[in-house]
Amino acid sequence: MSTDIEIQIKGLSKAFGAHQVLNGIDLEILKGELVVIVGGSGCGKTVLLNHVLSQLEPDQGEVLVADHGREGAPLVNLAKLGQVQLSDLHTHWGMVFQRNALFSGSVFDNIQLWLHEIKHMDDEDIVPIARRVLQAVALDDSDDFLDTDTNSLSGGMAKRLAVARALSMNPNVIFYDEPTTGLDPTSALQIQDLILTTHEQGANSQRTTVIITHDKDLLNRLAPRIIMLHDGKVYFDGSFVAFSASTSPIIRPYFDHMPTLHQGRV
Repeated sequence: MSTDIEIQIKGLSKAFGAHQVLNGIDLEILKGELVVIVGGSGCGKTVLLNHVLSQLEPDQGEVLVADHGREGAPLVNLAKLGQVQLSDLHTHWGMVFQRNALFSGSVFDNIQLWLHEIKHMDDEDIVPIARRVLQAVALDDSDDFLDTDTNSLSGGMAKRLAVARALSMNPNVIFYDEPTTGLDPTSALQIQDLILTTHEQGANSQRTTVIITHDKDLLNRLAPRIIMLHDGKVYFDGSFVAFSASTSPIIRPYFDHMPTLHQGRV
């Protein structure tokens, strides 16, 4: 049975030793939504994301995600999937890591690896895809740039390549972990615009985007649905307008402190 839900989390709890990180998270993200997850350092944002990415198993609760490999993309429970099923599920996702996680080697090597390993494509079929996604993120698509060593790229160019690599999979869902941290203001602005453009150009306008960030400028520019975690639960779920106007003793100090958190000074 088809559903409009992309991710459904029910009663998710996770502790590491005596430290309870998530304490009964209930959350639904719809297909095509642009969602940002915020909250103070250590609130569980990355732990939540790692459950969705099937990198962690819940102590309690369930994580269900849309299976885009099946008709109607029905929800499936991650806990009930084997490794082969999980791998198939991940072919419909893209991930942009905080520090880009580029592989050593050339620009082409980075785009080629996932397409080769996951989709079993040959280089001759990958090259036109590589050129297309490089164009999509406003990078050079020439042979010379494809052969460029990733170690020589600027921070902004490396981030664009990380987005291009994610786009090469033509994903239904893209996850971003702190996509603008460490970038200069001009590069950060360009990546914010790129995230929005990439979201809006998803297949059938149903690409879902989930971002973890402290970047207040990104929130203001993209106007996403905002989910704030606090004390292991969803404390706020609503618009940026409502979030920025809140006088909550939890939200207000965090909102004012976001620039410092974003710069990684605490």
